[in-house]
This record gives sequence, structure tokens and C-alpha cells, in this order.
Amino acid sequence: MEILSDLKWRGAINQLTDEAGMEELLGAKQVGLYAGIDPTADSMHIGHLIPFMILKRFQLAGHKPVIVIGGGTGSIGDPSGRNSERVLQTMDQVMHNESALTGQMVHLFGTENFRVVNNRDWLGKIGMLDFLRDYGKLFSVNTMLAKDVVASRLEVGISYTEFTYQILQSVDFLHLFREEDVQIQVGGADQWGNITAGTDLIHRLEGSEAKAYGLTIPLMLKADGTKFGKSAGGAVWLDAAKTSPYEFYQFWYNQADADVVKYLKYFTFLSHEEIAALETAVATDPGKREAQRRLAQEVTAFVHSPAAVEEAERISAALFSGDVQELTASEIEQGFANMPDFALTAEPKNIVDFIVDAGVDKSKRQAREDVENGAIRINGEQIKDLEAIVDPTAMYDGKFVIVRRGKKKYFLGRVNG
Repeated sequence: MEILSDLKWRGAINQLTDEAGMEELLGAKQVGLYAGIDPTADSMHIGHLIPFMILKRFQLAGHKPVIVIGGGTGSIGDPSGRNSERVLQTMDQVMHNESALTGQMVHLFGTENFRVVNNRDWLGKIGMLDFLRDYGKLFSVNTMLAKDVVASRLEVGISYTEFTYQILQSVDFLHLFREEDVQIQVGGADQWGNITAGTDLIHRLEGSEAKAYGLTIPLMLKADGTKFGKSAGGAVWLDAAKTSPYEFYQFWYNQADADVVKYLKYFTFLSHEEIAALETAVATDPGKREAQRRLAQEVTAFVHSPAAVEEAERISAALFSGDVQELTASEIEQGFANMPDFALTAEPKNIVDFIVDAGVDKSKRQAREDVENGAIRINGEQIKDLEAIVDPTAMYDGKFVIVRRGKKKYFLGRVNG
């Protein structure tokens, strides 16, 4: 299927600057296209992932994505999506973030038919007088004020620095058009004003027939109208050190039936037929959560690896069954990250004292009762002997003790020293 038609079917197009012209271009040649990300953090979260899924689809269709790391624009701040000025970072932090984001992009896109560039490499060479003379004269303040990205900030105020962001982003598009044969810019819905400013600049300097186009993506909302991309713990990061692969997998697995088909269309590379079959499964047997499981598998494999999917599903199965003996210390760290935890020493202790000291039970009377009734499991093993001794270093590299009370209540003991 032609790629724009596929994107429409997936609900991934908000606006196009010239649909007919873009279709003709994409049908005639390999096309360069780009999206940018400013290095405001050392990892993307899943909200950032949205435009880059579009670029990946173009890459799979034979086109050439270029990722712009905004070392230049990121040092001044993008006004979109916020009601206040961005707090500027040190250049050391910006450069650290650039390196981390570049690594993530290479992981997602590979090294074939793909480029990562940094706009500081060209923006940093433009002097103030050249900027004002060569570019500032080509932008009308009236037009800039009318752009949504600026207009939304006028009541609370916007600095000249952030006001000029759309000029710098336009210069990015012009540079990439000239130097990288990039003809399409992709961005979120809030980037429409910046993108059209770029196409206008190209047409002004390269001629009205220059083939430069823009594509924006709809704001991603859940079925209840709230913004997509947050979990109970905050942002869902692509960096495994910030959001573990298990937590990442669980985020997708826990999506509502009302949202899962939309996310399958947007965040996976499954065919229309495969998604239609999963949509039927949601309607006929939602309890199996077949669509959610496939969504979690596909996105986790793309962002992390197939091995990360296997690990996440092994942790999930162990927690559901209570059979945690075979989990590794690393898997314990992931699977129990958000469960109640307590600190303990490596010293062996009587089971009753251990349970009370851990806060699993409030009194020794309750602890004895739970042990005798078989309600307590230590590292997956049921303990019914009131004289049993718990050795905190017996499993999981001597780092953890897993206590389970009843069928579902887990506690994680972390061994100090």
C-alpha cells in the first residue's frame, strides 16, 4: 500500500502542506525526510517516539530518514507545549543528552539508509548580523505572532529567544533541503507553524517550485480524552535504566480495550490483516487480552529487543503464579520495583520476627497465625514452621528476599551491605 494511504488508515496524519505534491514526490524517488528532537533529557519517552514511528515507516518503505538532534535549538528552548520559559541547561548537560539520544536513534533505525545530524553544526556558525540580515529580514513579525505556537504564549509572555525558535527551525529545514536532499519535515500537531515557516523560507530562497513539504501527526489522546504517554509513576522512558523493560512491557499490556487497536495501528508494524484479527479478538473475547499482549510484545521488541520481551513475560508469569524461584536478581529488581519494600541485614532471623520487622504483619500474634495457616511464602516457598529461620542471603545473589502474604500481596526485602 502507498505510504500516505497507510498512514491515513493508521490515523497518523493530522495535516499535510500539499498532499498531491507529496504523493507525486514519494512515488517518483527515494525521499529524504526529517524530524527533530531537542536534547532536554538523556532519553526519549514514549511521547517523543510518536513522530519517529512515522520516520521508521518511511524508512521501511525505502525512503531516507534524517534525525536532527537539536544541540543548537535545544540550547535556547522551544516555546511549544508549555506556558513558561524553558530552564536552560549547561552545555555539558546538553552534550551528554545529545550523545544518549543519538545512541537511542541508532538503536531504533540502524545504520543503513539513515543519518543523525546536530543542528549546532550549522546554527552555531551563523553570526548575529548574518542571522538578522540573511534570515530575520525574511520573516514577518505579524505572521510569526499569528502562529499558534507563539500566540498561545502571548498572554503569559515569551522571550525574544524563544520567539526566534521558529526561524531557527526554518533554517534547519533549509539547510537539510540543500545539504541532505531532505524534502519533508515531520512533527507533532503543535509544530505546524514551525514547519510551514520552514517551507515558506525554502520557497522564498529556492523558488516557489521547490519541492518541500510538511506532515504533522495528531495529538495522541486516550479514549477518555486524557493525554497519552504517562503511567502512574510518570513518564515511560525508552532508557531501560529509567523505565525497565518489564515496566515498559506492562505499560502497553495494561492499555484499555478502547485504546488498544488505535495503538496497534500506530505503534506496531503489523499488517492491516493482523490488526483486523486482533480487533475482532478484542470484541469477541476481551478477557484474553490478546491484542494488549501483542501490542506489548511488538513495541517492547522494537524499543528494547526480543530478549527483553521474553524476560518481561517470564517475570509476569512468575508473579502471576507465585513461582519466583527461577527469577534472577535483575528480574527481581524489575518486577518488584513498584512493590512495597523494606531494608534488612544479612543476619538470619526467625520467621515470625522477620515478618514483623519487615512490616508484613503488625504483631507477632498475626505473624504466627499467618505462618501456621500457610499464608506466608519466602522466595516462593511456603513456610508453616514457626521455628523456621530466614537467611536473607540464600537467593538472588544475596540481594533480595521476596515475601508473599496470601495470594497477591508481595513485599521485597533489600539486603544492606
